[in-house]
Amino acid sequence: MTRYRLTTAFILAGLIAAASATAADDNSNRPVTLAVFGDWPYSQVLLDTAKLLVDSVNSDTQIDWVMHVGDVHSGSMPCTSAGILPPIPASSPGWNQAVYFQFQQFKAPVVYTPGDNEWADCHKTKEFASGAPLKELASVRSLFFARPGHTLGLEDKQVWSQAKYFDPDFPADAQYVENVMWMDRRVLFATFNMPGGSNNDNFDHAPWTNGFGNEAAQRNEEAQRNAADIRWLETAFATAEHAPRAKAVVLALQADMWDPEAIAAGGAGLDHYTAFVRRLADLAVHFGGPVLLLNGDTHKFFSDKPLANPGSATGLIHQTQPVPNLTRTVVQGSTNAPAEWLRLTVDTRKRQPFSWTNVPYCADPNTNVCP
Repeated sequence: MTRYRLTTAFILAGLIAAASATAADDNSNRPVTLAVFGDWPYSQVLLDTAKLLVDSVNSDTQIDWVMHVGDVHSGSMPCTSAGILPPIPASSPGWNQAVYFQFQQFKAPVVYTPGDNEWADCHKTKEFASGAPLKELASVRSLFFARPGHTLGLEDKQVWSQAKYFDPDFPADAQYVENVMWMDRRVLFATFNMPGGSNNDNFDHAPWTNGFGNEAAQRNEEAQRNAADIRWLETAFATAEHAPRAKAVVLALQADMWDPEAIAAGGAGLDHYTAFVRRLADLAVHFGGPVLLLNGDTHKFFSDKPLANPGSATGLIHQTQPVPNLTRTVVQGSTNAPAEWLRLTVDTRKRQPFSWTNVPYCADPNTNVCP
């Protein structure tokens, strides 16, 4: 029996039962529609005008879920200084709470996965050396994931959190309350804590600085989280294949694991995402059905099939087998015009189930500053 089977065997029974119950309640003849955005809000102006985004999404009666793919403030803004006494003067202790308040205004259930700006990069000078990464991550969890297995937003829905569904051989995986999964309309959705911009928070490429440096802690953080992410990925596909079989899989994380700037001169690199991408490739091929990966991080809307051709520019980065059934979509960030959210529809009655439209939410479509 392979490690993949061993890792998932302990928790599959519970997930299969939960997914089967969910499937029984599904209206499988109707598509599932999500509002997806990320890298928002990146300024006080965008936070002050958050109602424009909220109202735009809420006015669409077909939205079943709202998803934020990470970075609730820009990489040039301070973090919260959580857990540090006395607080760091340059920190912004109320920012996350203000974003949380806005999440709670959406009518549909909200699923959020953290980005690097709200924890992994808080040590950086450009973020005003305003927080210790692990303490900031703990703060994000205590606020946005205070009720494990429950969504944010006005409609409280249950999801399956790694805090509950973890392999007892790896009890540390229970800390990743932010990794969640759910089934809707025979579509399996899963999120992962995978920060961008720092080669997966790797010490050799982006060590913590400004008095927060701790090589052992940072190396352990990356290794432990990446292993937990891979086990959660394996669990997601095992659930999709057995509980009952999903017709499509949608994965969401923050990092752009094919960011060309990361492998250019001066970039942090992408090699510390390779283990995850290779496992994703193998699992997607084995699944055989359509798989969609959503990410933020690089801010400009884009869609491709990064692993379809191993000889292409994206295929050469992680050197996987060909994966023609994997589509990747980068959602528009709030620093680019127009300010918009992605209306994603998954209709499993269709051979190509994924379709999307970008929906501007500012009065002036030529600017990213909402009036």
